[in-house]
Amino acid sequence: MKIFIDTANLDMIREINSWGILDGVTTNPSLIAKENTDTPTRVREIAKIVDGPISAECMATDWEQMVTEGEKLAAIHPNINVKLPMCVDSLKATKILADKGIRVNMTLIFSSSQALLAAKAGARYVSPFIGRLDDIGAHGTDTLAEILQILRNYDQLSDTEVIAASIRNPTHVLEAAELGCDIATIPYNILKLMVSHPKTDEGIAKFKAGNQYIIGIIPK
Repeated sequence: MKIFIDTANLDMIREINSWGILDGVTTNPSLIAKENTDTPTRVREIAKIVDGPISAECMATDWEQMVTEGEKLAAIHPNINVKLPMCVDSLKATKILADKGIRVNMTLIFSSSQALLAAKAGARYVSPFIGRLDDIGAHGTDTLAEILQILRNYDQLSDTEVIAASIRNPTHVLEAAELGCDIATIPYNILKLMVSHPKTDEGIAKFKAGNQYIIGIIPK
């Protein structure tokens, strides 16, 4: 499973990229606004750090403007894919952009039917929001499993990759991996949690203490 980080913070991206596990980045207008910058500027900066897919979201709400804005975003760097929120206008824009060779990440997916339509329109990625589904009493990974099965049923939809999004905890990541999900886009704090375990911390503390005795830092 490919791992993306869901942030627009350059320090966080640099740190996770230094771990050697990062495959791409997803951003959105809210994340970019927190960094007091704009989408074109920030994705250019991210592209200098990460050699992988970078999602840049359109602000437009009608299909013609989505196409125009999407073309401009895609022209920034070859790794840019255009992020669109699921709606009728986005489906129209996706078809046009895909025909031009521009990759689209259809976001705000909450049902299998939405994912199916997005893939049919030519979306390169579909992003089911599993955490937000959990918030309303659904089981987000059940929807994720259904989407994966549907898209794998048809050769003509096999180019569409599924991104598990709205990740709230490490368990979401593990469940997505168990299902064979193509990608998980994970917040910085969840990636940090995935590294940690109390028994690992305990073992490292004992290891350090033992080394101190060996080299004479702490007298026996």
